[in-house]
Amino acid sequence: MKIAVLGAGKMGLSFSRSFLKYDLVTPENLLLITRSEERKPEISQMFPGAEVTLFDEIKNITADLMILSVKPQDFAFVAENLPFPIPESTMILSIMAGISIQKIQQMLHHRLVVRAMPNAPTLLGMGITGYTAAEGIVFSQMRNIERLLNSTGRAVYMEDEQQLDAVTALSGSGPAYFYYIIDAMVKAGIQMGIDENLSKLFVKQTMLGAYHLINNSEKSLEQLITDVASKGGTTEAALKTYDGHHLKDILIQGILDAEKRARELNS
Repeated sequence: MKIAVLGAGKMGLSFSRSFLKYDLVTPENLLLITRSEERKPEISQMFPGAEVTLFDEIKNITADLMILSVKPQDFAFVAENLPFPIPESTMILSIMAGISIQKIQQMLHHRLVVRAMPNAPTLLGMGITGYTAAEGIVFSQMRNIERLLNSTGRAVYMEDEQQLDAVTALSGSGPAYFYYIIDAMVKAGIQMGIDENLSKLFVKQTMLGAYHLINNSEKSLEQLITDVASKGGTTEAALKTYDGHHLKDILIQGILDAEKRARELNS
């Protein structure tokens, strides 16, 4: 399989790294296309044996799959200034937030489009990606796409494309929500007199342990909270403050606003 990556940024390179790691593509069958002349030598060094080229320089591609990994805000420019024709048989895998299959088909004049929404942990092969496909894509093609996506973590097929905007808000943006909460916890530790590095250690290990408890327990999240928050105790005092300031409602509203923004990107 020959793969071209249009937009060799963090996510595009992360996908490329996973494909190479699991021998889903060989370096000589990997084409990385970047708009940054300054980054070209760095990318070439990171991917020895792969072809690295500038967007303005490439005149044609022969890829079986082209990964569309540009910023959604840049898609219109890229589509209008694409310097090469896309072969009719080439599959397009878009990992842009918000941009619909129909819009990609219209702007690129190409029908074979799969739309996916990964998240940052794909950098470690621990991501989760929701994906869906245009009509007319056959089972064998979908199986190949799923195999590629699974190399970056887990892939979940979504029948309703509109749900990908919710996936974008929930898991695509999700890591930042956890970082935000972790940052607040670390800062609270510092205010209580704990050294910054030690505060980070306590919070990160707490988050890791809590994840494993969720993953290995049959209890609901409400039950797990109750297990920690004994009546009249320290945890209950914190939770009362959060509830008093409607923190859960604020977090939910933020995710809903992220979904709204994902829909706006397609307009």
